[in-house]
Amino acid sequence: MASRDLLHHGMTRRRLLGNAAAGGLALLSPPASAQTTVDLPAPGGPFRLPITTAFPQKGAMILQRTRPPWLETPFEVFDKGVMTPNDQFYVSWHWASFPTDINVDKFNLRVRGHVNNQLTLTLKQVLHEFPQVELAAVNQCSGNSRLFFQPAVAGCQWANGAMGNAVWTGIRLKDVLDRAGVKAGALQVRFSGLDDPLVPGGAKFMKSLDVDHARDGEVMIAYAMNGESFPVVNGFPIRLVVPGWFSVYWLKMLNDIEVLDQPDTNWFTTTGYHIPDTPRASVTPGQADVKTVPITRMVPRSFITNIRSGDSLPSGAPTLARGIAFGGDRGVARVDLSIDQGKSWQPTQLGKDEGKYSFRQWQTQITLPSRGQHVLMVRCTNTDGLAQPDVPIWNPGGYNSNTIESTRVTAS
Repeated sequence: MASRDLLHHGMTRRRLLGNAAAGGLALLSPPASAQTTVDLPAPGGPFRLPITTAFPQKGAMILQRTRPPWLETPFEVFDKGVMTPNDQFYVSWHWASFPTDINVDKFNLRVRGHVNNQLTLTLKQVLHEFPQVELAAVNQCSGNSRLFFQPAVAGCQWANGAMGNAVWTGIRLKDVLDRAGVKAGALQVRFSGLDDPLVPGGAKFMKSLDVDHARDGEVMIAYAMNGESFPVVNGFPIRLVVPGWFSVYWLKMLNDIEVLDQPDTNWFTTTGYHIPDTPRASVTPGQADVKTVPITRMVPRSFITNIRSGDSLPSGAPTLARGIAFGGDRGVARVDLSIDQGKSWQPTQLGKDEGKYSFRQWQTQITLPSRGQHVLMVRCTNTDGLAQPDVPIWNPGGYNSNTIESTRVTAS
């Protein structure tokens, strides 16, 4: 892990690259001749999207949208290890107005509202005046896997690549709030960043946490991922990390923290990112008058990463199957694999535990007993005993997907 001095040097150097970053982001897509494509396995047939390398500090990414940038991690990346490389970590913004040239010497983080001391912290203070902490945690878009909802729903048609795992380095939000002195009667802490609405009257993107959650010692203000400062499009120079919760709470380019003594009434808290208040957040398409609640905690998921649908495997011979899993807001207790479409299950061997919020690798040997078509299924159970469901969920936002994954293969 890089030292603070190295991190600060990297951030200062990033400012020198600002003009190049701004120029690249102004283009936002490569020439047509430089693009290749990928076919995502949508229910209605292949969903073809371009692969782009046009974004500064990013490698090959699936281009879901240009402005604001929505970049999906190619799924093969997840077979390379539990930590997602920074240059292929997915990207999602609400507004396209975020700055692409940040002067780290002038950047500051405000802490205000229902506190004893209003703070204005420089980036240098954030890096040097608070204890440093590290945590491995999955960052996952609440709409990850929306492409697979049937019937289809509006929104970015993510496949399974709107997620990533990293070791986050930063400071505890609690330590910052304690320096400001949270007053009695505080209810929530609201966060916002440098992106602003592009349209008059548009809602500023803000999210809130209950004050006890904000001060639980796990929520972080991070300035590095996997030992390096963030790519610009992933939230440089600092972002919020809310382990175990969907990424809608992980505010990028964080520059404002407000302690509230009244419930937060901003649109993204009261209306946006709501799910049905039902088991697994699932309803019947067209169902009306359903109470909704904000989406918050992630749920268990697991994936086969070295075998893809359509692959041909040998029959009667051992084959290695491996993948990743995460327990949502808890650790991974077990991962089971089925080679007969869920009729029977076998345990897998879990890899190194990088922490309860992290991806965890698993692997096992499988032997397909006969030639022909087979359906592999993988299921994660977390340390609270919550397992992935075997029936699809549906809601109009396309949120909270965690149905058991199926991989169709041919044995020959």
